[in-house]
Amino acid sequence: MAAPVNAVGRDHVADVVGDIVAALRRGGVVYGRALLRAPWGLAFESRSIATIYVVIAGSCVLVPDGGEALHLAQGDVALLPSGAGHVAADTPGRSARTVRERFGADLEELSATDLVIEGDGPETVLVCGAYLLEPSPQHPFLASLPDVVRVTAGQMRGTSLAAAVHLLTTEVDHAGRGTPAVVASLLDLLFTYTLRSWFLGQPDQLAGWARALHDPAVGPALALLHDDPGKPWTVEALAHSVGVPRARFSRRFTSTTGHTPMEYLGIWRMTVAARLLRESQAPLRQIARKVGYDSEFAFSRAFKRVVGHAPGRYRAMHRRDEGAADTRR
Repeated sequence: MAAPVNAVGRDHVADVVGDIVAALRRGGVVYGRALLRAPWGLAFESRSIATIYVVIAGSCVLVPDGGEALHLAQGDVALLPSGAGHVAADTPGRSARTVRERFGADLEELSATDLVIEGDGPETVLVCGAYLLEPSPQHPFLASLPDVVRVTAGQMRGTSLAAAVHLLTTEVDHAGRGTPAVVASLLDLLFTYTLRSWFLGQPDQLAGWARALHDPAVGPALALLHDDPGKPWTVEALAHSVGVPRARFSRRFTSTTGHTPMEYLGIWRMTVAARLLRESQAPLRQIARKVGYDSEFAFSRAFKRVVGHAPGRYRAMHRRDEGAADTRR
């Protein structure tokens, strides 16, 4: 299925998904290459970490907590977008130890290193990437996704995801001085490409966010809101921009996203504001204006209602957390 685009050729699925991924992550991607000879099993507890696996060679199984085993072959990609607990192993039912138990540190502390398990069986080579996720504000997009998003090598053939996997495989096989930076950048792309490929591969009976992103009116409207959250949008203006009568547009937007257009605009504004508070030194007044508030007081009240903390406290909490993380390093 081709990606839905507007008149100037924009891919709305990639635009919106990429924006959401970037807004919800904390810091850069961390990764490790795993060289695993059977028997092996690694357990990962549920955490606010989105994890992606790329099978470079061999095969493995991925078993989400309470779910069925998914078999991954060479070239397959699996993404756990919400940090669900899971086991990765050479075969179903294998006993598993956590990364900390097996290697003495968590994956984020072992970034850009090789994780090796020796055994007598077949070898599997994985590249594992991870993002720390910002738990608040929670975006409704994440709640719409399954615990595991899997895209097989066959499904991604001829796509941007396939090209990124090929580049990643080549870079890992020919590691050099610049490999960590290149691999981190490629994994960054894979998060967005994997979600886009999964959404585009959904069956015709679309529902929820899959339907919203494919909808010829709702998809472009979401892209408009993401492009300029500070604009004084109205339902009438959005409907006019995508060429759909107001009442019809409002019904379609609400039925697919679970929120009215103005409710979603509020969620997205606070998501953008939260990222700016975490990642910039901009004063609150400037952030408020960027997300559509002339009054710093009105912005602070809205932010606290959605996120649970006043903007200043939210920023201070994140600075304290980052300082503690730097100390541990």
